[in-house]
Amino acid sequence: MIEIQKRQHVVNGERPRRTSAGDAFSAFAITALKLAGHLTAAGDQMAKPAGQTSARWQVLAGARHENMSVAQIAKLLGVARQGVQRLADVLEAEGLVTYADNPNHQRAKLVALTSEGRARLSVIETNQAVWADALGAEFDEDTLKKATEIMAHVLDSLATQR
Repeated sequence: MIEIQKRQHVVNGERPRRTSAGDAFSAFAITALKLAGHLTAAGDQMAKPAGQTSARWQVLAGARHENMSVAQIAKLLGVARQGVQRLADVLEAEGLVTYADNPNHQRAKLVALTSEGRARLSVIETNQAVWADALGAEFDEDTLKKATEIMAHVLDSLATQR
């Protein structure tokens, strides 16, 4: 685990120096953050015809498995359980998901799609398929696969540092 200092010490008003690998990773991270913003905006546009947002879409997609708790969906998405719980409760109130008893845990209910939730998710996924096909055609498939491998490796490295 990499230790991150809680206080920054500024020496002579200079920025801390990084290695060239640190500079390259910082540029990668900034680009990934910008990409995440654009992907969220695109996801919101794809989910809008179904009356949803990117965040709700992710919870609906997690509920499709019908054997996942809120905590499991949150872990899959890499987000806080409380945020997923809040969204799942809203989706339940709208009749898009339901809670089912969990044979493996007395209190952690399983999240399952209702028929309306499946219909809304289908609309979103149809929009996403058209969008992904169009953008995917702009790139070499092997390049996209390599980029995915790199991002997965970075995610694994970050996960081990928690």
